[in-house]
Amino acid sequence: MPDPSTYRPAPGSIPEAPGVYRFSDPNGRVIYVGKAKSLRSRLNSYFADLSSLHPRTRQMVLTAAKVEWTVVGTEVEALQLEYNWIKEFDPRFNVRYRDDKTYPVLAVTMNEEYPRLHVYRGPRRKGVRYFGPYAHAWAIRETLDLLLRVFPARTCSAGVFRRHGQIGRPCLLGYIDKCSAPCVGTVDAAQHRGIVEDFCDFLSGRTDRMVRHLERRMEEASEALEFEKAARLRDDIGALRRAMERQAVVLGDGTDADVVAFADDELEAAVQVFHVRGGRVRGQRGWVIDKVEPTDTAQLVERFVTQFYGEQAALAESADDAYQPVPREILVPELPAEADALAEWLSGLRGSRVHLRVPQRGDKRALAETVARNAAEAFTQHKLRRAGDLTARSAALQEIQDALGLDSAPLRIECVDVSHVQGTDVVASLVVFEDGLARKSDYRRFEIRGGAEGGDVAAIAEVVRRRFRRYLAETSGDEPDAGGNGSDDPVERSGISSPPAADTAARPGIDPTTGRPRRFAYPPNLLVVDGGQPQVEAAADVLAELGITDVAVCGLAKRLEEIWLPAEPDPVILSRTSEGLYLLQRVRDEAHRFAITYHRNRRSARMTASELDGVPGLGPSRRQALLKHFGSVRRLKAAGAEEIAALPGFGPRTAAAVVAALNGPVAEPAAGQARGEDR
Repeated sequence: MPDPSTYRPAPGSIPEAPGVYRFSDPNGRVIYVGKAKSLRSRLNSYFADLSSLHPRTRQMVLTAAKVEWTVVGTEVEALQLEYNWIKEFDPRFNVRYRDDKTYPVLAVTMNEEYPRLHVYRGPRRKGVRYFGPYAHAWAIRETLDLLLRVFPARTCSAGVFRRHGQIGRPCLLGYIDKCSAPCVGTVDAAQHRGIVEDFCDFLSGRTDRMVRHLERRMEEASEALEFEKAARLRDDIGALRRAMERQAVVLGDGTDADVVAFADDELEAAVQVFHVRGGRVRGQRGWVIDKVEPTDTAQLVERFVTQFYGEQAALAESADDAYQPVPREILVPELPAEADALAEWLSGLRGSRVHLRVPQRGDKRALAETVARNAAEAFTQHKLRRAGDLTARSAALQEIQDALGLDSAPLRIECVDVSHVQGTDVVASLVVFEDGLARKSDYRRFEIRGGAEGGDVAAIAEVVRRRFRRYLAETSGDEPDAGGNGSDDPVERSGISSPPAADTAARPGIDPTTGRPRRFAYPPNLLVVDGGQPQVEAAADVLAELGITDVAVCGLAKRLEEIWLPAEPDPVILSRTSEGLYLLQRVRDEAHRFAITYHRNRRSARMTASELDGVPGLGPSRRQALLKHFGSVRRLKAAGAEEIAALPGFGPRTAAAVVAALNGPVAEPAAGQARGEDR
C-alpha cells in the first residue's frame, strides 16, 4: 500500500488558486476527483495525520500513488471540469448519483413511422420521448390502460405489429378500441402520429386544453343527436379526469421544478427528488449512497446537483430535442457555498435562467417537507432491510468473529454507554442484541454512584462490575444484592406467571418466584463499550478482577469507527461496507439512544420538581399530579391557591404551602376552612 509521504507535493508547490485535483493509484487509474477554492489548503488537508481523516478518505489516500491538479479561472469552470473528469474517469471513491436504471419510464418512439408507447428501462436514445420516472412499472401500465381509450396508440412490439399486418387482423386491443390498429390500415401513419402527439401533449401538462377540446366535441355530438358518440366522449373525459387525479396538483399551474431532500448519518445519505411539471408531480426517484468524507447538507446539495443534472444533460444529448434536462427551479434544503456559480452552470445546461433556492413558506415549503419525510422514510427502510436480512446478520456475526479472533460467533452482544451533562445526572445504559436483533426486554439502565468522579472510564467500570456481580450471584444460586440508588431497572416488566415447580427454586439462574431466568443470568459472548482504549481496558480489568474469562470485550470509538481490543496498541479497522461494522454501529447507537433518553428524563424530572421538594404535605404523587395538570412549573406559579385547592386531593392548606414555596407566603386559611382537608 503506497505511503502518502512518497507522493506528497513539495511545500509551496501547490497553488492557492481555485482548481480541480485528482488522485491516481499505482496503475495510473484515477480514483478520486475534487475541486477547491484553494488547492493548497484542500490538498494539504489530505496529508495531515492519517488518524484524523475520515475512514473512507484515509483509505483513498493510502490507495493513491499520485495527485495532480488543474488551475481554473472561475468557480463555474471548476464545476464543469470536475463533472467532466468524474464522467470520464468514473473514480471509485467519488459518490455517483447515477440515473437509476431500475426506475421505469414511459417511452414514446417518435423516431418510428408508427410510434409505440411502452415501459422502458435503460439509457436515453435519440428520437424517443420519455415520461417519468415512475415508482413502479404497474403505475405506467395503469396510466396507459386509462389513456388508451382516449389515445388509442400502438403499444405492441415490432414483431407483433408485423405479424398482425401479415394476417390482416388486429390484436385484442384493436377489437376493444384501445388501439387504432395501424397494423391493418385502420388509420394511416399521419393520423396515428397525431394520436401519439396528443398523448404526449397530455402527459406534458396540456391537460386542460385536451379536456376542453373533448367537451366541445361532446356538446357538438349531442346537438347533432349523435348520442352514442357523445356518450363515448363523455367516458373519454372521465378517463382523462381519473388519470389527472393520479397526478395531484401540488403547486401552481405552470410550475416547473425539482424538489430535493436528504436524510443522512455519519456513513450514508438518502436523497429523494420529486419532479414537478405543470404543477403536478410527474415522477419521483431516490438513492442511498455512502459518504466519501464528512459532508454536511449543503455539500450534499452541491455534489448532487452537479452530478445529477450533468448526467441528465448528457442523456438529453442522445434523446429527443423535446427532452429538457434541467427544470426552471430547483428547491433544496440548504444552499451550497457556491450557489451563484452552480445556478449559472445549470442555466448554461438548460439554455435559460435556472433558480436554485430554499423554499421558505407556502405550498413549496409544504412540498419540500413532504419530500424530506419521504427521504427519511426511505433511509429508515434501507437500514431496516439491512438489519432484518438474516443472511446479512449471519455475515455480520461471522465478520465480527473473524475480525476479533473469537472462538464462536457473538450470538449475544451487550453494549454499555454513559450519558451526562458536565458531570450531572450521570447515568448509563446496557442494551442487548441476540442474533443481530435488539432484545429490548433485557435492556437495563443504571444510576452511577458518585456522579462523575473518575469520568466515563470509572462509570464504565462501575456498570460492568455491577452487571457481572449480579451475573455471578444469580448463576451461583445466591440472592443478589439489590442495593444501589434504585438502579438496574428493566425497560419492561413481564407479568407474574403461575407458581413454579418445586425443583425450579433450586436451579441456578432461575428466579424462584416466577420460574423465569433472572435478569442477569445470561452472559454475553461479546461486551461492547462506547469508547476507545481507556474504556476497554477498564471493562477488561473488571472482568479479570471478577474471574470472568469467557466474555470478549471491545470498544467502538465514534470518531473513526475503529474497534479497540484489550492490551492491543492498534485498533481493528473494518471496511465501511462491512456488515460486521454496521451491526456494531447499530448496537452502539442503540445504547447511546437508550442512555440519553434516560438521562433526559431524569434531568427533566429534577429540574421541574426541585422547587416543590420539601413542601409540607406534598409527596411524589401530588407533585406529579400538579405538574400533569398545569404542564409546567411556570404555569403552576401563575395559578392561585384557590385553583390548586380545587384539584382532587388538595385543600387550602396544601395549596397555600405550594404557593408559598413558589411565590412567597400567603395568608393562612381560616381554622374552619382547614377542617377535614388533606385526608
